[in-house]
Amino acid sequence: MASLSSRHPQARPQRRAQAAAYPYQPVKERGTTRSFLMALFMHLLLGLVLYYGVRWQSSTPVGAEAELWDEIPDTTPAPPPRPVEQPRPTPQPEPAVRSKAEEDADIALERQKRKQAEEAAEREAARKEQEKRDAQRKEEQRKEDLRQQQQREEAQRKEDARKKAEQDRKEQAERDRKEAADAKAKADAKARADAEQKAKAADAEQKARAKADADAKAKREAAANAQRKSELARLQAMAGGSATSSGGGVGNAAGSGAGSGGKASPGYADRVRRKVKPNINFGGDVDGNPAAVVSVSLAPDGSLLSARLSKSSGNADWDNAVLRAVQRSDPLPVDENGKAPSSFTITFKPKD
Repeated sequence: MASLSSRHPQARPQRRAQAAAYPYQPVKERGTTRSFLMALFMHLLLGLVLYYGVRWQSSTPVGAEAELWDEIPDTTPAPPPRPVEQPRPTPQPEPAVRSKAEEDADIALERQKRKQAEEAAEREAARKEQEKRDAQRKEEQRKEDLRQQQQREEAQRKEDARKKAEQDRKEQAERDRKEAADAKAKADAKARADAEQKAKAADAEQKARAKADADAKAKREAAANAQRKSELARLQAMAGGSATSSGGGVGNAAGSGAGSGGKASPGYADRVRRKVKPNINFGGDVDGNPAAVVSVSLAPDGSLLSARLSKSSGNADWDNAVLRAVQRSDPLPVDENGKAPSSFTITFKPKD
C-alpha cells in the first residue's frame, strides 16, 4: 500500500477525502444467527456430557490414619513399633463405553471448535490487517500534517524575514533622510553664518572703505583748496606784476586761465572712463542699461576737487557705485596738453 501511495502521490488527497466522507465500517458476517444456535446447542450438549461424567466418577475419599511418636528417654527398652497400616488402594473406574451419538456429538463439537477457531483467526487477521492499514494511514496523515506544518513554518519564517528586512530598510531610509536633513540644515546654517559673516565683513570693509574714501576725499579737498589758494595767489601775484610793468594788460593772465580751465579733448572722456571702470564694485541687478552722468571738477594736475551726480540712472546702488569708483580713481589722468580740464561730465552704463 505504501508503494502504491508513493507511486501515485496525487491520489492521496482524493483517498483521504473519500475516507473522511465514508468512514471504515467492518463487513457484517453472514450466518451469525445459525452459528449462534449451533454454538448454543453444542455448549448444552457439552454441559450434559461433563455433568454425567463428573457424577459417574465421583466417590467417597478413603481416609488414612497415622500415629506420631515422640522419643522419651527411658532405660526400659522401647516396645517394638506397631505395624503401619497401608491405605487401601482406590479402585479405578472402568472406562466408560461411549455411544455412537456421543462420538458424533464430540466430532461435531470438535469441528465447530475448529471452525470457530478458524473464523476467530480470520477475524483476528482481518482486524490486525485493518489496524495495520489504519496505522499506516495515520502515519501518512501525520507525515503529511508535519510536512504542511513545516511548510507553514517556513513560509512564516520567510514572511517574518521579509517584514523585518522591509522594516530595517524603512528605518535605514528614515535614518538616512534624517541624517541628510540634519546635514543639509547644518550646511544651510553654516552657509547662512558664512554669508552673514561675509556680509558683515563686506559691510565693515565697505564702511572702512567709505571712511577711508571720505578721509582721502577730505585730504584731497584740503590739498586742492590749498593748491587753489596758492595758484590763485600766484596768479594774483603775476597779474599784479604785469599791471605794474605794462599798465594793465591781461593777455597772459587770460592765456593762463584759458589753458587751465579749457575744454577737454575728444578722447579725454574715454581715458577717464577706462581708469574709473575697474574701480566700480557693483553686484546688483539692473533692468535695461540706464546711464549715470557724473559732473567732475579737477585741478590742473588731475586731482579730484569734486564729483557729483548730475543725472541719476534710476538705480541708487549703481549711482553710488559710480561715484565711489570716481573717488577711488583720484587723481584722474591729464589731457593731451598736460593739464586736466577744470570740469566735465562723464557717462557710465552698467552693461557697456
